Amino acid sequence: MQDLKPHYLLFTLFIFGVFSANHACNQLDRNSLLSLLIDSSNSTPFNGSSINCCHWEGISCDHKGRVTHLWLPSKDLKGSISPSLGNLTRLSHLNLSHNSLTGLLPTGLFTFLNQLRVLDLSYNYLGGQLPSGIGGCSKLKIFWAGFNSFSGFLPHDIYNVAALEEISLPSNNLSGPISNEIMNLTKLTSLELYQNQLSSHLPLNIGKLSKLKQLILHTNYLTGSFSQSLLNCTNLIHLNLWMNFFHENITDLNISSLHRLTILDLGSNNLVGKFPASIHACVSIRGIRVAVNQLEGQIPPEVAQLKYLSFLSVVGNKLTNVTAAIKILMRCKNLEVAILADNFLKESMPSDVSMIDTDGFKNLRYLELSFCQLTGQFPIWISKLRNLQFLGLGFNRITGSIPGWLSTLPRLNMINLQENLFSGEFPKKFCGLQAFVSPQAIDDNSSLTMRIYYGIDYLNSLIYFSRQIILRNNSLSGTIPTEIGCLKRLRWLDLSHNKLTGTIPTQISELIDMEYLDLSANHLYGEIPVSLISLHFLNAFNVANNNLNGAIPVGTQLETFDASAFEGNPGLCGYPLPPCSHLTSSKQDEDIQDEEDRHTIPWFLVTVVLGFILGFWGVCGPLVLNKKWRVAYFRFFDKLKDRFYEKLEVFWSD
Repeated sequence: MQDLKPHYLLFTLFIFGVFSANHACNQLDRNSLLSLLIDSSNSTPFNGSSINCCHWEGISCDHKGRVTHLWLPSKDLKGSISPSLGNLTRLSHLNLSHNSLTGLLPTGLFTFLNQLRVLDLSYNYLGGQLPSGIGGCSKLKIFWAGFNSFSGFLPHDIYNVAALEEISLPSNNLSGPISNEIMNLTKLTSLELYQNQLSSHLPLNIGKLSKLKQLILHTNYLTGSFSQSLLNCTNLIHLNLWMNFFHENITDLNISSLHRLTILDLGSNNLVGKFPASIHACVSIRGIRVAVNQLEGQIPPEVAQLKYLSFLSVVGNKLTNVTAAIKILMRCKNLEVAILADNFLKESMPSDVSMIDTDGFKNLRYLELSFCQLTGQFPIWISKLRNLQFLGLGFNRITGSIPGWLSTLPRLNMINLQENLFSGEFPKKFCGLQAFVSPQAIDDNSSLTMRIYYGIDYLNSLIYFSRQIILRNNSLSGTIPTEIGCLKRLRWLDLSHNKLTGTIPTQISELIDMEYLDLSANHLYGEIPVSLISLHFLNAFNVANNNLNGAIPVGTQLETFDASAFEGNPGLCGYPLPPCSHLTSSKQDEDIQDEEDRHTIPWFLVTVVLGFILGFWGVCGPLVLNKKWRVAYFRFFDKLKDRFYEKLEVFWSD
């Protein structure tokens, strides 16, 4: 009998499953499903389906034929949600996400759905206020409705749903404060309300949510202090308060209680003081952002103790001692991203000899030290960074030549050295950069620990920056090397505002992935190569303010750019510049004149030559042919010479 129990159980489950699957669905539930959408061309996603709604796609029923699951994400559903959806009183899982639903949520949506456990309406076009009644869904655990257009305050009765574990309402137009009653949601593990218009202080009682692991409130209007509210949330793993109006001195901030924290984002607030040394207690931390605040002083040496740290952004503060900062960060063995820009104003570029011999930055992929006005020359310790992909040293005052050894860094595929004082020629060795040359090279699309905020974009990969060389506004001279054609995978080249000479190499046409090409404000001459027609992906082009001439190649992609891309070249013509007809007429006139000149007898020249010949032979001919005349001629000149000397002696004697 003991051996039969497992088989008996399986048989029972099988019979139960067959019975459930074949049981006809409840007629009321079926009608509610058929009227799921209103004001839509496809008023129901179930057209042509079988009579038994339990067999419909995305529908599951219980053993009584009552609908329990309505799961229709990414089905291109349109129209408004019908109030009849509230008749599905046994519904426990509702997912209508990633569709094109519009309008308001029915006011009675939550009236009878007291069995609801999962509700996902995210990524639609729903709007208006979130209706009250959600408090009646006492079993609701997951509520996702992000990326819609909901407005107004959070419904007050949401704080009565004690079973809630996840609230995700990002990227809406929600406003007002987060109520202190949030303390009632003791099972809450994730609260995502980012990209809304929430305001006021962070509720103190939020610290009583002992199970809270993820708090993401970035891009709101929250103010005041955050530390008193959050330091008791000892299970926090991810804290993101980026882009709010929190104001606090964090010098003595003690976050040692947050020992499970892996992501800390306090960027773009009004924080003052120094970088908190207590950060070393967050032994699990992998990403830190305190960018765009008003922090002063140095990066504390305790940061070197964070052995899992892979992402650090302190851009836009008032930090000092860049050499010490680099030495400390070199000891963070797992560091991949170091964004240090807009700090260390007018200091010298770190160049200690000891930095060359260290094995630091072994995993560094992204180094940003722009907008610091750093002086000195290119630091040689960068030559040791074998995993470096992105190098940003723009907007400094670095002098000397650009080192050719950058081409030895095997993964380097983004170089930004713009707005410096570099001189010398474009390094020919650049044309051997491995990440640009090899067609087999693969862009690293692996995700970062934290996103890089770049303008209005949130970038989770370095592929956005890949295959770029930006050297604009330096003092580079010489020609653009023909070897540049070897950089087959280059897609962004900016050499503008330098002192480059020579012609535009036709080999640039071999850069078939090129999207952005700016050669403006140099001393280039000659014609624009017709071969540039092969750059099919080119969407930005500029050769203005050079000495180029000739016609802009006709019937090419170059004609799609406006006149500003070509202005400042008096010899250029053709669309979008004025037509070449005036240059053609002038050239034709010159050709006609040359032709006429070739067929006109040069009478002046003939007269001069004949006069010379006649004069020469008229005088010299008789002397050659008659000896007596020759003797008389030379005697005459001898006497003339004697008379000249006699007169000269008399003159001097007087």
